[in-house]
Amino acid sequence: MRDLAESVESMEQLATVWRAMVLDRDPDADVRDLPGIAVRWADCRFAFWNCVTLTDVGADAGLLKERLDEAAGIMRSKSRAGFLWVFEDLLDDGARAALGAAAEQAGLQYAFPGTGMAGDLLPVPDPVHPELTFVRVDDDDLLRAYADINARAYGFPLEDGRDGLAGSSWWKSGVFAYLGLRDGVPVTCAATVEADGRLFVVLVATDPAWERRGYGEAVTRKALYEGARATGLTRATLHATAAGAPVYPRIGFRPNSPMRFYALGD
Repeated sequence: MRDLAESVESMEQLATVWRAMVLDRDPDADVRDLPGIAVRWADCRFAFWNCVTLTDVGADAGLLKERLDEAAGIMRSKSRAGFLWVFEDLLDDGARAALGAAAEQAGLQYAFPGTGMAGDLLPVPDPVHPELTFVRVDDDDLLRAYADINARAYGFPLEDGRDGLAGSSWWKSGVFAYLGLRDGVPVTCAATVEADGRLFVVLVATDPAWERRGYGEAVTRKALYEGARATGLTRATLHATAAGAPVYPRIGFRPNSPMRFYALGD
């Protein structure tokens, strides 16, 4: 029997943080907790703010099929594209084996992998990188730069990234969002936000022109350091992309559930 505590924590952190992020983007956003499904959908151009996730623990293949069909229906009802997040460890063995085929039958297309991670790792030392200076995002120009780095890193149009963050007062005050500047130019970014007694790491990205220099790790450490210093929290969680997954264990995170992201098929 797998210990699912950290995998459940990872799913619950997504539901908590994305609720706040989506409502910050649009106070009238769709944030429903349905049986086995959490809807966190701003219906904006920034696809990461359009999210559905499965919340059952131990779902079998039959229940999985039911949830996937319902999730796909919710996604089809929206005007903007988004993702279904599936935490694989929350499925039983039969459902995990059936996931790919069941998703395809529901009209969903596999997009990319992820990994839930967590750790009792704080405080971390105040980071130093010889090529970077760090600045907290506290005005609209810096927030736009943060959005643009994410758009470039994830292959979105710049306007899509800006549609997710522009105009937010919370990101300039309640979120511990930091840019790493090289010669005064923003090249990397990371943020932490308090969520149910933890710091959640969100929207870590590096401009593709400046990858593989340790910038992402350095700015993530900065966001963790400042978040922990402000809140006193010692536990942190995140959802890593394939690019970030090798980096976070160096900071002290441990992987828990593998994740799959699905979009609607053509």
